[in-house]
Amino acid sequence: MPVLNSIAAMAPEMTEWRHWLHRNPELLFDLPKTSGFVADKLRTLGVDEIHEGIATSGIVAIIEGQGEGPTIGLRADMDALPIRETSGVAHASETEGRMHACGHDGHTTMLLGAAKYLAETRRFRGRVALIFQPAEEGGGGGEVMVRDGVMDRFGITQVYGIHNTPNVEEGAFFTAPGPLMAAVDTFHIDITGKGGHGAMPHDTRDPIAAALGIGQAIQTIVSRNHRAIDDLVVSITQIHAGSADNIIPGLAYMGGTVRTFDPGVQDMVERRLAEVVAGQAAAYGVEATCRYERGYPATINDAEKAGFAAEVAADVVGADRVTADTDREMGAEDFSYMLNARPGAYLFLGTGPGPVLHHADYDFNDRVAPIGASFFARMVETAQPL
Repeated sequence: MPVLNSIAAMAPEMTEWRHWLHRNPELLFDLPKTSGFVADKLRTLGVDEIHEGIATSGIVAIIEGQGEGPTIGLRADMDALPIRETSGVAHASETEGRMHACGHDGHTTMLLGAAKYLAETRRFRGRVALIFQPAEEGGGGGEVMVRDGVMDRFGITQVYGIHNTPNVEEGAFFTAPGPLMAAVDTFHIDITGKGGHGAMPHDTRDPIAAALGIGQAIQTIVSRNHRAIDDLVVSITQIHAGSADNIIPGLAYMGGTVRTFDPGVQDMVERRLAEVVAGQAAAYGVEATCRYERGYPATINDAEKAGFAAEVAADVVGADRVTADTDREMGAEDFSYMLNARPGAYLFLGTGPGPVLHHADYDFNDRVAPIGASFFARMVETAQPL
């Protein structure tokens, strides 16, 4: 079955929704306009229940099917990014320094489109819970919604989500059983030395020299402390020190990210970072501390549910446009908390050529919104058939 005809007919309306969301980006949990827009649309679409204010600005909407049955969860994230948009599109952000650079406006639109179809047709048993989540971009809104009890409160037995992916064939789906996206951790290294004149380094304890030594030594964690077959990324992404060409500063800061799939590898990296920082600090005669913060866990699909989701996707776009065993990647996603709470699957949906995610020129491809909405709708009808 291709894209559902009634959803295809919604394309102009869905585009209007998406463009409104794109013009009005909001960040993290502070989504009054976005969540208000979503709730208003859900009321007009005729869903049975709307529960607002979950995780501050999240929404769960319930649509009742025909007859008794379980509850399936479908999730979309709603928040934007603190990026100044340069796309030049007519519906560009109207809020300076904020934009939907990751396509969450498109994700929300796809779930609204599925909501309209499911509320009208109700060709399924049990219930569907539509989860509109805040704060995916660094706020851990998925964790907060799970902690606030959405899975138990609404009796959700399985859960699914989609993320758009530029520069992949438009309308193609890909997913994998088991690990799909990595856990993400952050480290912060503060170095305290003794500043002084750049012409008299012997009177200083140079934190920049120490930072360079620490940076080089950190790379040996990947090259010498873990098995080559284990996925691991350790990237230094910030170094801040100094204010003038002829001054050796007293302080330096380094920060970065760690991506893993195995908790044992996480433990090893956290331990070795502390040891490397302490050892290099002693070698350079400075003081240094390392703070390690664990973030989103790995996104791990239930193998059976991932296979099922791939079959549903093939039903919508054709088997030749679905990859059911794609390579896992080192990006991260807080849908992982929902998959830790309930079996389910996360899928990627290609949006064709264009700027990458988190780029100031990025804009969601409206042509794929009916495809994603059709997938969500068919997932419900196939998982919980009459």
